[in-house]
Amino acid sequence: MLELRQFYIDGRWQAAHSTAEQILIDATTEEPFGVVALADDRDTDAAVAAARAAFPSWSATDPAERIALVERMREIHLERIDDMARAISQEMGAPIDLARNAQAAAGPRHMANFLAAMRDFDFVQPLGSHAPNDRIIMEPIGVAGLITPWNWPISQIALKVVAALLAGCTVVLKPSELSPLSAIVFAEIVHAAGVPAGVFNLVNGDGLGAGSRLVAHPDVDMISFTGSTRAGISVSKGAADTLKRVGLELGGKGANLIFADADDKAVERGVRQCFNNSGQSCNAPTRMLVERSVYGRAVETARQVAESIRVGPASEAGPHIGPVVSARQYERIQGLIETGIGEGARLVAGGPGRPQGFNRGYFVQPTVFADVSNDMTIAREEIFGPVLSMIPFDNEDQAVEIANDTPYGLTNYVQSQDGERRNRLARQLRSGMVEMNGQPRGAGSPFGGVKASGRAREGGRWGIEEFLEVKSISGWA
Repeated sequence: MLELRQFYIDGRWQAAHSTAEQILIDATTEEPFGVVALADDRDTDAAVAAARAAFPSWSATDPAERIALVERMREIHLERIDDMARAISQEMGAPIDLARNAQAAAGPRHMANFLAAMRDFDFVQPLGSHAPNDRIIMEPIGVAGLITPWNWPISQIALKVVAALLAGCTVVLKPSELSPLSAIVFAEIVHAAGVPAGVFNLVNGDGLGAGSRLVAHPDVDMISFTGSTRAGISVSKGAADTLKRVGLELGGKGANLIFADADDKAVERGVRQCFNNSGQSCNAPTRMLVERSVYGRAVETARQVAESIRVGPASEAGPHIGPVVSARQYERIQGLIETGIGEGARLVAGGPGRPQGFNRGYFVQPTVFADVSNDMTIAREEIFGPVLSMIPFDNEDQAVEIANDTPYGLTNYVQSQDGERRNRLARQLRSGMVEMNGQPRGAGSPFGGVKASGRAREGGRWGIEEFLEVKSISGWA
């Protein structure tokens, strides 16, 4: 059993004051493999105090010094990529190849994108030719509390920590209590890179404990949170009394609009993207909207693809999908699958219960529902599992209406060979991101949504700006 009872505070590992703990469960076997201490107010306050004390000197450093630190972090992260992959696979059930090639690799990739953005990032800018003695200065906001999820653990940690450090902020990181291993490896990387004491601090804990204390703490200037919309609302309310900035990256219910002229791989691509990471991605295209003239063929393709996807243990190499993260998540997904059947959606693949051959582990069958109406529960709620809802549409206007009829607005997808249509739809879809014809967004593009998906922007230049204040100055010599 792993014993994780220390937090990284003020440049060193310190024993937790708290006696509260979380048992870590292997999602493949349902067996406990470790225990992690859950920080109390004393632990969290110590981390905030260290960050507050370190802020004046760190915020005054030359950006080149901060860049050099992140460059060292990236080099060490690449050296420890296998350690990071094993940690992620064990803590949240990602198959080891996915954990290595996508999950663990996200950290160095985000670092590279931030470093590229910093090459031409000007912290002191002229207002304009009309006011030659005015300047706009971008200054670090202060101490940032960073609360990250379990589903893409190191991706979210890197998006927040690296951006904040480059901006000149000091940080307190609270990862999900379900995914502490990758955060500890990351803290070791930051320490090995030579971060000054107090600039980066890590406390493990849950939302009600360390999370709530960070959100309400008067010495924390900003909270950057990634998680559910319900929790994001709670964070906003908890931060209101101290008027701190709140950045929220929340859930999604992405629509994938597939027109009759889409390429031959559009449906298969959409199914696989929905099921990637066992469906545990906020930007997954979980609603597949298909033009009616090709709807029947699309449903059959989706069935075949879903039935071809193998489910297997996290430790096993290969392109299969693994278990979902926890018993609670498994039961929630099963309940929503049953609700879909009860509300009249047509089950064409998968369904309730574990896949054949599994009698334990949090494994969910890759599931496809057809003939879904957009008012059904499975079309409204974020399921966060390998469940796809297929909805027919008759014309472009109806497709847009269905796609936008959701509380969420993170990522939408368009599949069509008509360039003018794609551009038109990209403007009409209410979401922070639109991906078309399977082309991923470019390196350094901002990640974030609108409406109930939150309004933060993470990654690249926009991610750094999240942690900066704007100061307007006249009379500059």
